[in-house]
Amino acid sequence: MTAKMKRREFITLLGGTAAWPLAARAQQQPDRMRRIGVLMWSAQNDAEARVWVSSFVQGLRELNWAEGSNVHIDYRWTAGDPGRTRTFATELVALKPDVILASNTTTLVALYEATRTTPIVFVNVSDPVGGGFVQSFVRPGGNITGFVPVEASLGGKWLTLLKDIAPGTKRVAFMFNPETAPYAERFVRLAISAATSLAAEVIPTPVHDDSEIERGIATIAGEPNGGLIVLPSLFTVARRAPIISSAAHHRLPAIYAYRYFVTDGGLMSYGNNLPDQFHQAATYVDRILKGGKPSDLPIQAPTKFEFAINRRTAKILGLEIPSSLLALADEVIE
Repeated sequence: MTAKMKRREFITLLGGTAAWPLAARAQQQPDRMRRIGVLMWSAQNDAEARVWVSSFVQGLRELNWAEGSNVHIDYRWTAGDPGRTRTFATELVALKPDVILASNTTTLVALYEATRTTPIVFVNVSDPVGGGFVQSFVRPGGNITGFVPVEASLGGKWLTLLKDIAPGTKRVAFMFNPETAPYAERFVRLAISAATSLAAEVIPTPVHDDSEIERGIATIAGEPNGGLIVLPSLFTVARRAPIISSAAHHRLPAIYAYRYFVTDGGLMSYGNNLPDQFHQAATYVDRILKGGKPSDLPIQAPTKFEFAINRRTAKILGLEIPSSLLALADEVIE
């Protein structure tokens, strides 16, 4: 072997030896810190919203994403302010996160206006196709996917439960705000269809402010055997206090979509478990962080529902809760 060849082999070996520690060190280095944005419609001190966020973080933890270790989470709480929502959406996008979690329709609208490229996972958005955010449930397309909170078939379920606890119910106001619940027509239609077999009449009751809430409830309570179904939306959630108060004042049995209406004094609720959907959202965030595309992740419908009854409210209304309903209830509030 010539001296020239030995020298070439030595240099090659030396280069390989030098490169090996660098490659080994690179393999030993942890993955880069990932970044998640969270845009919440609620105030930061909202107890329910804190539960939802905790459920999301727990879901990430179960998928081996630890806040401060391999993922950083930027939170923005808008406290229901549209201006702050738009500002915070722009701020989060500017941070260049790997993915953003949108907590409802309003936050999704703001994010949709701020970016068409940053991946977004939403929860609590009832009509993503009608809103123009996605192409379809099966193939969302674009940069957005997520979880819808309610299905139109619940309109019939709410009416059935209302009849179970107040069998004499004949006329039921189906309350909604057309601006915040453009999807109301589908719910009302299925409730009207179910009413035929339940010997009841469903009366669409659009409302836009507190005076219309009071007038709608007073009207349905003006005749015997009235009832109330309240369709969830930003408006009815935000105005739940006057809705619950008016229903109690007029001694009107009512059913809502979310448990916190019942803890606030409402009679009954049946709907999806929001903490569970925030927990599920972590699975989609995980898939995106691992290279998945929102356009390939189908929109998911609720899989876990909860039924709550306020026994004290039932007693005030003079209603005897059937044992069958008590057996079905996930929670009976005393």
